[in-house]
Amino acid sequence: MAKKKKQPAMLEETEKKGRLGKKSASPEVLLDDNAPFSVVEAYKTIRTNMMFVLSNSESKRIVISSALPNEGKTVTAINVGIAFSQMGQKVLLIDADLRRPTVYQRLKINNSKGLSSILVGFCKLREAVKNVYPNFDVLTSGPIPPNPSELLGGNNMSVLLDGLQEYYDYIIIDTPPINMVSDALVLTPKTDGLVMVARQGRTTHDQFKKAVSSIEFANVKLLGTILNGDRSGGSYKYGYSYGY
Repeated sequence: MAKKKKQPAMLEETEKKGRLGKKSASPEVLLDDNAPFSVVEAYKTIRTNMMFVLSNSESKRIVISSALPNEGKTVTAINVGIAFSQMGQKVLLIDADLRRPTVYQRLKINNSKGLSSILVGFCKLREAVKNVYPNFDVLTSGPIPPNPSELLGGNNMSVLLDGLQEYYDYIIIDTPPINMVSDALVLTPKTDGLVMVARQGRTTHDQFKKAVSSIEFANVKLLGTILNGDRSGGSYKYGYSYGY
């Protein structure tokens, strides 16, 4: 069978594996009091599926990444965190994109102190963590350092995550795109695994496959994949699938 042109990788893979949930959702809408019902329901679906994936894990640390920029990973990471916090779970979102951070812009919070500041010893955790919603705290990236991969892969990051586990039920970590830099692959072994985000009309099969090959080569656990921005039928669609 001939390959369809510009077939989104996630769409093809979820057709093979079977979708566990599909709801209407916009890839750019944040889960706040004004979020449409379809968006709220979409993230309830992903929350439920992630709970199944992590049911045997004690740490519940999740890395969110994508193949390329502008595929919705940051908004997805924020919304996944908010969705868990709405269950009464204590959640921390970490912006570990130490190259082009955007969490602070999305949430309109200060970024003068953050993850990089803590890792190099410039400030304490309590000085950098910000409460944004009930049960939902955020650790922004902080100033952009000259050595992001070394900081994320270093022992200080491991110690930080181990310490945070005592205070949070879920730790969601936004990271740079896999096909651009190796930061996500360096960090993921310190967590339960990685969730890939793809966007309809942008993520190609080749780019997604390249990212998954990098994940497999690094022996990183792929927890699941998310498709957003599918506008078939005239509305946004969302899909989630376990593994690859």
